[in-house]
Amino acid sequence: MNRQNSLSYMPGLDGLRALAVVAVIVYHANKTWLTGGFLGVEVFFVISGYLITLLLITESEQNDRISFRQFWLRRARRLLPALWTLLLGVCTYASLFMRDELGKLRGDVIAAFVYGFNWFKIWSKSSYFDSAQVDPLRHLWSLAVEEQFYLVWPLLIAVVLRIFGKRLVTLGGIFFVVALGVAWYVAATYAPGFPEPTPLGSPAHFVAIFGQPALKIDFLFLGTLGRSGGLFLGAALAFWYRPSMFSAQYPSSDRHAVTGIGAIGLAALGAMMWQFHDVYSTTVDLADGTTEVVRRGYDPLFQGGFLLVGLASIAVITAAVHPHSLIGTKLLGNPVFTYLGRRSYGLYLYHWPVFRFARGADPNPMSVVEFVIYALIILAITEASYRFIEMPIRTGEFSQWWFAMRHPRNDAARKQRQSAIAIAVVVSVLPLFGLVSVAVGTGEGEVAESLKANEQSVQNLVSSTTIAATPGDSTATTTLDGQIIPILAIGDSVMLGAANVLTERGITVDALKSRPFRQALEIANYVKSINRLGDFVIIHLGTNNYVDEKTLDEIMVPLADVDRVVMLTTHVPKKPWQDPNNELIKAMPNRYGNVTVLDWYTIAEQHPEYLYSDKIHLNPEGQAVYADLIMQAIGK
Repeated sequence: MNRQNSLSYMPGLDGLRALAVVAVIVYHANKTWLTGGFLGVEVFFVISGYLITLLLITESEQNDRISFRQFWLRRARRLLPALWTLLLGVCTYASLFMRDELGKLRGDVIAAFVYGFNWFKIWSKSSYFDSAQVDPLRHLWSLAVEEQFYLVWPLLIAVVLRIFGKRLVTLGGIFFVVALGVAWYVAATYAPGFPEPTPLGSPAHFVAIFGQPALKIDFLFLGTLGRSGGLFLGAALAFWYRPSMFSAQYPSSDRHAVTGIGAIGLAALGAMMWQFHDVYSTTVDLADGTTEVVRRGYDPLFQGGFLLVGLASIAVITAAVHPHSLIGTKLLGNPVFTYLGRRSYGLYLYHWPVFRFARGADPNPMSVVEFVIYALIILAITEASYRFIEMPIRTGEFSQWWFAMRHPRNDAARKQRQSAIAIAVVVSVLPLFGLVSVAVGTGEGEVAESLKANEQSVQNLVSSTTIAATPGDSTATTTLDGQIIPILAIGDSVMLGAANVLTERGITVDALKSRPFRQALEIANYVKSINRLGDFVIIHLGTNNYVDEKTLDEIMVPLADVDRVVMLTTHVPKKPWQDPNNELIKAMPNRYGNVTVLDWYTIAEQHPEYLYSDKIHLNPEGQAVYADLIMQAIGK
């Protein structure tokens, strides 16, 4: 029997898919609306684990075997057409409107094509939590996890069914224990704190992938092993609980209990999506007795949170697939939810590129009006893909049409084939141009290219302020020539973007991406200790995290004898630390007579043309203005 006909349609599962994909889309539009909306992906994992395992068990029972070839062909027909359409669309758009991103996009497209996107992101250290990039394919990590699951799962199920036979309860128990083991592994491997160059950014936050250091938080969040717990939980439920256990015609008394279980599961999912975060800012105690506000992973998420989401998901699934539960038939099975659920794959695929292409690297959360407009665009694209690409291939209509085109039966059919060829040639021009552009493009992204071009003008004055290529490497790096440094500039990636121009003006620049404010103290203490401090010090930090008054006071201790210390305010729209940092910086001249404030925030607000699309980093025009203003601030 064909596996496609081996199970009845379960509208409740489509309804649950709808809730999951809507949660993800809302989260990506504006995290403040639903901070844990990303957990919808975990719900998808549990659904996949349940449904795929259930289908394989049913096929094995009905046919006494599992056809691996047919399983993989069905998965390919289901997944590849929309994915390839997305990749062609992204390549085409980028080749027309984002040519500076083509070089960076090439690796993403290849990784997505072979369903290895999650491991590519981990290995390349392109953090999932870096929102300052357009990264139009970043969401495909989850599809890579699922496809890797689809590759091995029929083999695994066939083996365990051969070994254990019909002892499905035992198998469910084994898979459940494996899910618990995955949760334990994630909790034991996870290292609290976010791996930035802060006191928390120790080697404990890294893991080696083929000799390449990778962020542990990305390894656990994106990696197949760390995210397999939901798949195993869903599979465990499939061994224990099937819709065929209940009569489709005669409601059983247990439907009320199942509805209650599903309601509890929905409430738990809602609470966790409302409460959970991926990363957030918090205050940590440092070794010297001071405190600092840093970004870090949300500990409960990795210390059992994914397991709780999985358990809540299987509670909802029990009600969603029950033929008579109110959750499955009335709530999740309503026409709107099932409509969205059947298109959930396309909604997930297309929503993120639309968001990123429409808004670029804009870090600002969407407004309600923006969200409604983009949601309608996404729905239209998804519907077109569903009707004209996905369903014709899944139902065989495309194969029939293709056969008719290859074997025309009369002159009318031959003319129709000629017209189809002509249309195909015209339609394929732009996608082919996009693919060629991505294949030969060299752009790495305007911000990334700007920072890379300025790196040669930077001096790393203190070894502890340098992020080593390998975690734990503390090799000292210094280019000091033993002379006084007349003008010293200490900054993060914003200043790094202007390092070439600043150096041309005679400024010694020590700037580093993702640098926290406190590292200014390390640099100032070091340069003071070797008697190299000159007349002027410029400090532009605060892009990446909070600073407190105590840290600013400590920085001023070694700078007490410097004639003029220029502190720049920060411009990081919608980051919670922007305004409090700027208030503290603006108050510095009231307490220190040698401090001057250059209000870069106001300048950037008034002149967005000085900034790249991320609204933070300096474009060439902004770099020149930035350097001019600094020189004016020190009276040069």
